[in-house]
Amino acid sequence: MSKKKKNGTIIVSGLVLVLLIVGIVINGIGEKHETIQQAMKDAVIHNENRINFFGLSVDPSLISAYSVTAIILLFALVIRIFFVPKFKMVPGKFQMLVEEWVKVFDGIAKSNSPHRHKFLSIYVFTAGTYIFVGTMFELFGAQAITTEGHAVSLPAPLADINGAVAMGVMSYLVILSGGIAGNKFKGVLLTLKEFTLPVSMSFRLFGALLSGMLVTELVYYFITLSFVLPVIVGVMFTVLHALIQTYVLTMLTSLFYGEVSEVHEKKPKDKKKDKTKDTKKDTIENNIIAEV
Repeated sequence: MSKKKKNGTIIVSGLVLVLLIVGIVINGIGEKHETIQQAMKDAVIHNENRINFFGLSVDPSLISAYSVTAIILLFALVIRIFFVPKFKMVPGKFQMLVEEWVKVFDGIAKSNSPHRHKFLSIYVFTAGTYIFVGTMFELFGAQAITTEGHAVSLPAPLADINGAVAMGVMSYLVILSGGIAGNKFKGVLLTLKEFTLPVSMSFRLFGALLSGMLVTELVYYFITLSFVLPVIVGVMFTVLHALIQTYVLTMLTSLFYGEVSEVHEKKPKDKKKDKTKDTKKDTIENNIIAEV
């Protein structure tokens, strides 16, 4: 590249950067429709920014949940129709990626519940995929229009308390089913003993994803922080939460499932103890006979 072209490229790049900064500043000076306190409060309880869904006023997280479910189902259908029939013994890059994703959850299920893991593998794969994709969905910043005409970014489905509780309760019911299948009524008692488990699972998911969303909302709200920092913060919080929460919930579910579904056989009585008892009994009888 000649020196003239190089200078022209630098000048054009500089002008584009200046125009972007001016646009950000102009948009940031405009009056916001809500304060930062209202924005962060609504991110938790969703009273203000609601969306019209076929005549119903719903939380943005419900739209996120439907969108994520549709994306996962569509992606799975495309893989099953167009890619699975072409899978080979020597896998290509995409086949290897799919197989490794399945192996991760299958390994978690087998390592924590080796005696009963077929259904568990299916559940942790489904739950883990939903948590990961649902959390990463927030990173794309999909927009929706509220009932008041404002544009809002769709949050992660599990950043809403209702979605987190639903996931926690579902995981607890799967653990309960494992207890019933493995130990019948005793398995029910073993599962009910951990009655705080759905609460801890739900609030762990909700708290982790909500904290990331609030930090990102705070950074995007202030014009002085909205140049490079939002990209770093948004990506860092979203990716870390997606990986960590996927691993934590699937690991906890597998661990408790394996514990309550494991069959505990009664230990046979020690024959040595029985022989000792018989010897003592014979000795006492012989002493009585001798005295008589």
